[in-house]
Amino acid sequence: MSRKVIFQSQDDLQRHAGQDITTTDWLVVDQSRIQLFADATGDQQWIHTDPVRAKAESPYGTTVAHGFLTLSLLAEFLQSSIDCKGARMGVNYGLNKVRFPAPVRSGDRIRCHVRLEAVEPLPQQTVQMTWTATIEIDGGDKPACVAEMLSRWYF
Repeated sequence: MSRKVIFQSQDDLQRHAGQDITTTDWLVVDQSRIQLFADATGDQQWIHTDPVRAKAESPYGTTVAHGFLTLSLLAEFLQSSIDCKGARMGVNYGLNKVRFPAPVRSGDRIRCHVRLEAVEPLPQQTVQMTWTATIEIDGGDKPACVAEMLSRWYF
């Protein structure tokens, strides 16, 4: 089980810029999660939602998670593995770049490697961080997702 990384201050954050921060625990992406995401977004494409057809017709041999489902799991990965003392709240500020090099098949285990690329102090006790998040698939040779994301913490 991975430990939660807790930064002690804004200065502590700054000292960790340019470093790998953590690797999260594994998370299973099962068909139930894929279907719930399809229902929430309206993306009911058969490669995500029809296991019988996917087994017969998909090059993956099974259903696969939506790319945006994989991306959305960054929120869970980061919230469960990183925090900062004194921060009143954190928000997702956006993404600079996202790629999906490999599909996440139903039943795959994934985890996230998190690197803090940069820390930028902003006005009003706010800090903006640039993170590189790489979601790996257990046993896979390519990552499922590589994203450069921005977040802000308010102190």
